[in-house]
Amino acid sequence: MSRYIATRAIRGANSLVVEAEFMLQRALLEKGPETPVAFPNTAYFLPTIYGMTGEKIEKLGQLKGILEHSRNLLHPVPSRKHWTPYLGETLDSGMATLLAAETIEAIRFIYGLEPEPMPGFELAGGTSYSDNGDGLVGHLNGPIDDIQLRSWGIQLVDGRMPGFAAIVGAAKSNEVAVKLVRELQKRNILTFLSGNVNGRSIIHQLAEEGVELGYDTYTVPFGTDTLSAIYALGFATRSALTFGGIKAGQARDILLYNRERVFAFVLALGEIDDLKYAAAAGAINYGFPVIADTIIPEILPTGITTYEHVVSMPFEEIDGKDDLEKAERLVQKCIEIRGVKIKLAEVPVPVPYGSAFEGEVVRKADMRVEFGGKYSRCFEYLRMRDLDEVVDGNVEVIGPSFDEIEHKGSMDMGIVVEVAGRQMQKDFEPVLERQIHYFINGASGIQHIGQRDIAWIRISNEASEKGFNLEHFGKILHTRFKNDFGAIVDKVQVKIYTDPDSIKKWLAIAREAYDFRNKRLADLTDDKVDEFYSCTLCQSFAPDFWSTRV
Repeated sequence: MSRYIATRAIRGANSLVVEAEFMLQRALLEKGPETPVAFPNTAYFLPTIYGMTGEKIEKLGQLKGILEHSRNLLHPVPSRKHWTPYLGETLDSGMATLLAAETIEAIRFIYGLEPEPMPGFELAGGTSYSDNGDGLVGHLNGPIDDIQLRSWGIQLVDGRMPGFAAIVGAAKSNEVAVKLVRELQKRNILTFLSGNVNGRSIIHQLAEEGVELGYDTYTVPFGTDTLSAIYALGFATRSALTFGGIKAGQARDILLYNRERVFAFVLALGEIDDLKYAAAAGAINYGFPVIADTIIPEILPTGITTYEHVVSMPFEEIDGKDDLEKAERLVQKCIEIRGVKIKLAEVPVPVPYGSAFEGEVVRKADMRVEFGGKYSRCFEYLRMRDLDEVVDGNVEVIGPSFDEIEHKGSMDMGIVVEVAGRQMQKDFEPVLERQIHYFINGASGIQHIGQRDIAWIRISNEASEKGFNLEHFGKILHTRFKNDFGAIVDKVQVKIYTDPDSIKKWLAIAREAYDFRNKRLADLTDDKVDEFYSCTLCQSFAPDFWSTRV
């Protein structure tokens, strides 16, 4: 254990607890001990405090006991003259930091200081507040609500989302900041943003570059100070309580669950002060390693974390031909240190690709061309064929491309996907067809809304300039269907129709199929099938409903 890290972490923890005590004392005088305290849209009270102590904090006066517990966790800084084992003391101080940080954020909510205001900023999906900002405009996200926790938590459990990264500070440049986030998005890694260096945050850098931040893009801006990083640990705590079957107050079980099941890491960018060291010690309690892009002491032995605890990768010393390649290698190192398992299908398109781009919005001002919507028609149709009728990987564009279409113009398009497989069944058609929405949306700069004959697709100027064309829709679909549904799909071919006569013909065929599926679904009831399946996870969310079904 590094004495330097222990000294700074313990010093930072002591300072923060004092600050929290002062803020609580003032709040009690100004607001009163009966003032309600809560994070919005969650049933877990103040989640880190609730998970670690079992205390259901609902009123301001209850926080006094929490800070007393935090103070009991504090220790003096290590002696310069005598060596003592101080790993435990550092971890205790890290936990005290988390409890104090959540206390401060709760008090800030009382004063209307959270979520952090940011004029002109708009979230691409996020926690909604009725009394702060205008919907998703004018503020950062603050804590993640329970609905989104469940959505992401299921993906963390089933492996679609391999883990999350908590980025604290500011990158060397705006370009490096964008590259770091894009590399994480490509790997479907959830990214939480907080902190600053000399007043400048990675949130500022990304906003200046026009990067959409919010739930829809897997990149959530908590706040521009270090304390807002507590929301990432609150998310981790609730994950254990929700999906691990662990009870509040079982602190050790919660920490072990996160080490073994939640693959997260902290990426500290820029100068690290005492508070960041203290917060990092708190994260290490959860088994989350810390990687810094500056020169700091390292803690390489394993133990609390699966592999290394603290790793220093000075940005200028990373191998790479330029800063963007260095940023890519920094992300790769973070993934290696935490042991994150990545399932990555290489999709042959000229733009970044990953589930994190699914929520991107292509606005009219940034649009090259659109298909569907108000001024044109777009449909998509998937059908099963015999094996000898499908040429695997064949992608055809029947009709003109959008090269001759004026900028911000529109044109008709139809996407027909033909699949074949020994395990394929007719009933699988609508299920696979619905995946077209998610698969196409995974391309950066592409927006897909709707389905069937009310699909609406936009291609951005940036994507078009990088070489994205109609054929790439087919390549995306071929790659993803083979990768995601290889157990039932052996062959996939895609035809993109822009020729008016072909569109008219295939739209009629598609609508006939849509009508058949609708009628079949309307006639399908529980008593017409031999087996009925239910989801145990759903039963935990809606026990009253499922008790009437079993």
